[in-house]
Amino acid sequence: MNSPLAAFKLRAPRKCTVSRRDVLKTFAAALPLGALPAGALLAQEVNRKSAAKRGRIDVHSHMSSPSNPRSGSTRNWTPEKAIADMEKNDIATAIVMPVNAIREDLWTGTEKARGLVRNNNEYGAKLVRDYPGRFGLYAALPFIDVEGSLKEIAYAYDVLKTDGIGLWPDTGADKKWLGHTAFAPIFDELNRRKAVVFIHANTPACCHDLDPGVPDSMSEYDFDITRAVTSLLINGTLSRCPDIKFIIAHSGATIPMLAGRIKDRVPKVAQARIPNGTYYELRKLYYEIAHASFPWSMAALLKFAPVPQILFGTDYPIERIESTIDELPASNLSPETLRAIDRENAERLFPRFKA
Repeated sequence: MNSPLAAFKLRAPRKCTVSRRDVLKTFAAALPLGALPAGALLAQEVNRKSAAKRGRIDVHSHMSSPSNPRSGSTRNWTPEKAIADMEKNDIATAIVMPVNAIREDLWTGTEKARGLVRNNNEYGAKLVRDYPGRFGLYAALPFIDVEGSLKEIAYAYDVLKTDGIGLWPDTGADKKWLGHTAFAPIFDELNRRKAVVFIHANTPACCHDLDPGVPDSMSEYDFDITRAVTSLLINGTLSRCPDIKFIIAHSGATIPMLAGRIKDRVPKVAQARIPNGTYYELRKLYYEIAHASFPWSMAALLKFAPVPQILFGTDYPIERIESTIDELPASNLSPETLRAIDRENAERLFPRFKA
């Protein structure tokens, strides 16, 4: 029986004028029926090409600095490897923050934590300088240390010229979420600076290993994002700080599905803190689609949030870039919507990346 490769050789022209696209078409046709989904190789190749002429802007990516513990999916991270994977998937720029593992060191309220935050941010700023246009930075904060956070915000913006701030949903052992009144001075200062604030996923101290054998990352990560957003809503941070541009990870976690129930469960005592209403506050947030571009996730998000609020992200290297890109075609988005998500919406949020 002839092999798929032999069949390809028989079909190939004598002169090497065939394109990569033609190669993939011919090779896919030569494979036995059922060897791969119809057109899968070609579809993957097409998916990698951004709808935007200048490539995608990935607003959800990670770095591993000398201050970060190297483990798991970030063990082999380097700027060069990141750029190679970006090139393969037509990503022009990735905006990076530390991985979850370092939060336990950064959010301890100690002088050591301040130093780790500073080292991490300086490394990120150097990454931006050394690879112009390829990386952006979400600066870290020693968040539970309010005085230290205010100092780091000033340094990150005035000296390092950060693109935004990266936060986790909760503070860990002391069980406070982002909207807690103790953190109001931090958000007031970020509002004054019209900051972009990216809220990443994590597992709160209350909910590690609730069900043995079920990974925290399977559901708790996104539940905690939702807790952070509802904390910011109920405590009035979203209304009080209208100039902060919050980006919510993973297509908004469970927000698009639960928005109606959230609206109907706002306590009476909190209603005065949300004068424009729950839907107004939740729909003005930005939502990035890392590992949440499945057609059902996108259907819920697109029904809830306006297209200009939706951004491209990957969660690289924790997630494979393809886990986001390869799912997008199933939603049958228009070229205009894809261009907006791939790049144009992020250009408005981060004007320095605009041509």
